[in-house]
Amino acid sequence: MTKILQFPEGFLWGGATAANQCEGAYNLDGRGLANVDVVPIGKDREAIITGQKKMFSFEEGYFYPAKEAIDMYHHYKEDIALFAEMGFKTYRLSIAWTRIFPKGDETVPNEAGLAFYEDLFKECHKYGIQPLVTITHFDCPMHLIEEYGGWRNRRMLDFYEKLCRTLFTRYKGLVKYWLTFNEINMILHAPFMGAGLCFEEGENQEQVKYQAAHHELVASATAIKIAHEIDPENKVGCMLAAGQYYPNTSHPRDYWAAMEEDRKSYFFIDVQARGEYPNYAKKQWEREGIEIEMTAEDLDLLKNHTVDFVSFSYYASRVASGDPEVKELTAGNVFASLKNPYLDPQNGGGRLIHLAFVSPSMPSGIVTKSLCSS
Repeated sequence: MTKILQFPEGFLWGGATAANQCEGAYNLDGRGLANVDVVPIGKDREAIITGQKKMFSFEEGYFYPAKEAIDMYHHYKEDIALFAEMGFKTYRLSIAWTRIFPKGDETVPNEAGLAFYEDLFKECHKYGIQPLVTITHFDCPMHLIEEYGGWRNRRMLDFYEKLCRTLFTRYKGLVKYWLTFNEINMILHAPFMGAGLCFEEGENQEQVKYQAAHHELVASATAIKIAHEIDPENKVGCMLAAGQYYPNTSHPRDYWAAMEEDRKSYFFIDVQARGEYPNYAKKQWEREGIEIEMTAEDLDLLKNHTVDFVSFSYYASRVASGDPEVKELTAGNVFASLKNPYLDPQNGGGRLIHLAFVSPSMPSGIVTKSLCSS
């Protein structure tokens, strides 16, 4: 007898986009300029996203894909109809911060931006699609970067809180599932793209990155607190750029190297899910002379306002070695690692893209967002 594999009742199968990767219309209806807008493709991309080269506006000779993207801003009704044809039950999308607060520090939000997302969410519900909304998918208003230094500055907590209150209030009843930050651990790997950080010569970059990370973690806990106050039905999760590190050999130093690499990412989720900094992170900061400014109120927020679910993106496995003589790396993104000798790239090895959301409070326990080959 042939057995049919099917999703359980209540399983949310869907797809995902990011505002800066699909909307376009970067300068329409009051939208302000964001860091993700001024990230080009090409030779200087890595230096810019890592905060080593400043690019705060558009420059000649570069191509900026976020300016036009696929123009979903004008075609979202057609796109959502296509989502429905695929049988999607959920759509993970993100808010462009600068559509709501163009500069980031205004007192009054931009109504045109609020109306756009309201219409988009209603279009999703028209087809029985549940929106899952990322509040910040790397977006940071350029004004906040130039005026305050991005997430290195504690003032960002106030601006983010105002954004969250505005969203949770306006979209109550339209959006139930939220993510605070997309791939929050990207602060360590692409700090300008992930947190609006640019570095000055001689600055302790690790100190700046981890201080910014603390600010985002506190902001995330604050968002959870507000979301539950405004609507107890809200479910708020965190989001990690994942990818298990495998030891290059069975040598203990390689196992230790893999564990250390994993911890650089997992510590964010440990804080968001468990409510406190793990000892391995504290010991790392102690060894490296990193001192994080944090208040008792910060620690109380982290402890008492943990996430409702954990989510992650999984693009490929990675390999680590503790042997300084082993240096052959894969090409590609900021997570370039040692080549895995057991995968054949010619036959699709390591090309799976998978976003999953796991929570005992969800209807089916697991919510899968997208599954495709890169």
